[in-house]
Amino acid sequence: LGILLSLLVPAHATRSPDCGGILTPSGLRYLADVSKPHAESVLRRDLMAPPAPAPSPASPSRNQITSVKVDKFSLTLIPDTGMRLSIEVDLGITSAPSTTKEMRLSILADLHVDMNPEGNLELVTSDCKPTLEEVQSTEETDRSAPHKSSGSDVDKQINIEKICLEVSKLLLFPNERLMSLAAPFPITPSCQVQYLPLAAPMYSEQGIIISLQTTFQVAGTVIPLPVSPVPFSMPEPASSSPSHLILAFSEHFYTSLFSALEESGALNVSLLSSLTTATLAERITQMGSLFQEDLPVVLQAVTRSSPHVVLEEDKAIVQLFLTAQIGAGSSLFQSFLSVNVDVTARLHLSVADTRMIISVAAVDDIELSLATSDVGPILAALLEELFLPTIREEVPAQINKVLRQGVFLPHIASFTYTDVNITIHKDYVLIPCNLQLEARTG
Repeated sequence: LGILLSLLVPAHATRSPDCGGILTPSGLRYLADVSKPHAESVLRRDLMAPPAPAPSPASPSRNQITSVKVDKFSLTLIPDTGMRLSIEVDLGITSAPSTTKEMRLSILADLHVDMNPEGNLELVTSDCKPTLEEVQSTEETDRSAPHKSSGSDVDKQINIEKICLEVSKLLLFPNERLMSLAAPFPITPSCQVQYLPLAAPMYSEQGIIISLQTTFQVAGTVIPLPVSPVPFSMPEPASSSPSHLILAFSEHFYTSLFSALEESGALNVSLLSSLTTATLAERITQMGSLFQEDLPVVLQAVTRSSPHVVLEEDKAIVQLFLTAQIGAGSSLFQSFLSVNVDVTARLHLSVADTRMIISVAAVDDIELSLATSDVGPILAALLEELFLPTIREEVPAQINKVLRQGVFLPHIASFTYTDVNITIHKDYVLIPCNLQLEARTG
């Protein structure tokens, strides 16, 4: 699969995927199951519309479709091509009070997802073969033998050609929802994430494979990010995977996410220390001459270089490089010390609905070093004693506050992700999950 993904867009060497997913055969079966009642509703609305009034009383009455029931609805994969939609619909038709017919409408359509000039994915019907059979009639002596219906008023009323033109409406993921995959999703008020498909999906026995490139916008402007030095790849899942969908995100994706947050200023924090200038003067006598009144001590931390995320087996680590200005919290912030803070923390990943929740699980290491002047080892040790506990506690809390809403994953509207199992491998995160139609839609 990694080789396939690397060959998706050979003409755009600078555009490489950093995440992707596979909609498995199990996922297609689920989409067919939840689309069945939707298709029945659409067909009932289209087919049971009242017939036009007869032009004159002498004209024979037209057929009236009185019942529509979808008996079978299936979506299957056609490797290297697309999907096949198969629908069987039972119709009840009356033309007079004493005449009732039962007809079967069968629709066989080949579908595939293509990329339009705007770079969005859209569902295309490449072939559609409808047939109409008469199953039973009160006017016939032998009601058991189906036969083809041809040229009748029923054919004209059903308007088979229109059904084929609008066959994608029978699915719960029409084009407008496929296009929403490329919509920007908010991370913070000034930062957004967008997943851009690099090519039309590929079809194999494993499922429908799609590769995505992530872009980030800060204040409406796409920010440049370095190209990943490691080609994105993920292992092929077993064809019998019970998961509906398998998502994969590269190490580069997570580094880009934190880089975008850094660019937007979301990782800049203001930490209120438990110290005041008076209590600080008890340990550092020079403080007494700097401040005439007792003021709270504040740490204002800003990133001094881009964060970095490292994925190891069963572990995700973020490295943050901050500069903390330590000063008095008066109306005009007065900085009296600048300290470099390097934080190495473990991340916890989870999925809720269609969002990935990233939080700091534990801080593995924090290093403090004076950024302005060398004040000697005694004062350096004292600064660590005074400020390290606050930084260790508050920096993760501030990051978790920024990320508490989660990062929206690529998804089809009205579906959520359930039964999620997250596995962290070296260089990528694998997320098998199931789709679930939200109750308010069904």
